[in-house]
Amino acid sequence: MKLHELKPAPGSRKTRHRVGRGIGSGMGKTSRRGQKGQGARSGGTKGPGFEGGQMPIHMRLPKRGFNNAAFATEYAVVNVGSLGRFAPGETVTPERLVEAGLVKSLRDGVKVLGGGDLAVALTVRAHRFSKSAVEKIEAAGGKAEVI
Repeated sequence: MKLHELKPAPGSRKTRHRVGRGIGSGMGKTSRRGQKGQGARSGGTKGPGFEGGQMPIHMRLPKRGFNNAAFATEYAVVNVGSLGRFAPGETVTPERLVEAGLVKSLRDGVKVLGGGDLAVALTVRAHRFSKSAVEKIEAAGGKAEVI
């Protein structure tokens, strides 16, 4: 077998339907859309929840319970292991974390988690700390201060 003899498996390659391209294609005139009606119009499809004007099921069913998503506090998260890039004895604040690129936005505050290891003594100021994060910061000779 040579390179110029290679061919795709039979039936694996189909040509796409070029609708509205003349009489010979069999897909001219109405371009497989039928005569008139919503389906024949451009942009004539409704969204997935549309039920022909009938009240959609997601609106008919009762909503129950409480969802706290709109009111929940969302913390920007930083692991202890990523704080090793700061100089020893430095005070790490949420603003410094944004400058260093460890946090994109402060959201409702910063929470420091205990992932990774810390070998540098730092004073870390944040809104929340996990227990393991406090242990690792203090084991490295630093301090964890809650803002």
